[in-house]
Amino acid sequence: MEHVSITKEPAKAPPARLRRPDADRTRQEILAVAREEFALHGLSGARVDAIAARTKTAKRMIYYYFGSKDGLYLAVLEEAYGRIRAIERELDLHALPPREAMRRMVEFTLDYHDEHPDFVRLVSIENIHHGRYVAQSEVIQNLNVTVIEMLADIIRRGQQEGLFRQDADPVDVHMLISSFSFYRVSNRHTFSRLFRRELQSAETKQHHKHMLTDAVLGFLQTPATPAPRG
Repeated sequence: MEHVSITKEPAKAPPARLRRPDADRTRQEILAVAREEFALHGLSGARVDAIAARTKTAKRMIYYYFGSKDGLYLAVLEEAYGRIRAIERELDLHALPPREAMRRMVEFTLDYHDEHPDFVRLVSIENIHHGRYVAQSEVIQNLNVTVIEMLADIIRRGQQEGLFRQDADPVDVHMLISSFSFYRVSNRHTFSRLFRRELQSAETKQHHKHMLTDAVLGFLQTPATPAPRG
């Protein structure tokens, strides 16, 4: 995979020292506005000047915290992936039976994508850049291990109870769940206009939850033993 280094701005004198809570709050405010700017305009179109103006922060302060525009973009990606992974860990899926745990994961994933279209846009933008920035981030790669471990635990428990097929791969299951959840947000406008389906209605969303849950559990179901011939 092509490696792209994050360019750094020339070193600048640091701003006046801020108390730690103020510094953390300023950094989070910059990240929140930058997330909106990158989601709306992409990496190329987003402007650090606009982010500085919206946060009432000196441009040099942004470079002090993040090093460069590329560094800020990567920090936004890390925060975006960190947010969804953190909520997943709070689902306490291990306390649920395997089928119910998988159902809960499906419902959460579809809801999260539906409620956070900016996350979908950021992932789409990163794919335009061939995933070059996430490839540089050990933070993101370590974060995304957790969702696979959670699915692997659910699948393993289901296999032990004879509910799930033995060859189920947690990465495949993650792709199955995420792809549908992602597509119904990333393509909602074109799909709605082409097929005259209102994807944002509560009724359609609930229907899609049932459909995706059935698809995932149907895939995981232990294949029936063929009846003997003759």
